[in-house]
Amino acid sequence: MNKAQFNKHVRKVLVKHMRNSNEMEADSIINIFTESILAALEEEDEVFLVGFGRFHKANIKAKNGRNPKTGESIKIPAHIRPKFTAGIKLKEACNKKEKNKKPKK
Repeated sequence: MNKAQFNKHVRKVLVKHMRNSNEMEADSIINIFTESILAALEEEDEVFLVGFGRFHKANIKAKNGRNPKTGESIKIPAHIRPKFTAGIKLKEACNKKEKNKKPKK
C-alpha cells in the first residue's frame, strides 16, 4: 500500500469514527504522525504505542564489508539504525486474515 492508498484508508477509518474528512486532512494526519515519530526519536531513544508497537534506535558497531560490484573491502562506520517492533494488537491484526483464509488443496 502506498501513501495515496493509505490516505484513502485513513479517510475510511475517520468515517467510522463519525468524522468526514477530505484528502488533504487525511494527508495531514499521516504527515503529523510520521513527523512526530521522527522528532520524538531525535529527542528520545524510543516511542512506545501500547498494542501497536515500539519505534526505537539500535546502535550498530563499525564493521568491515565488501563492495558487491568490485569485491573491494570497505569499512562501514558505526551508526544508529531505526527499528520497529510490532505490538500484540498489530500482530493479531496481521494474523486475522490468515486464520480466515481457506487452505489451498
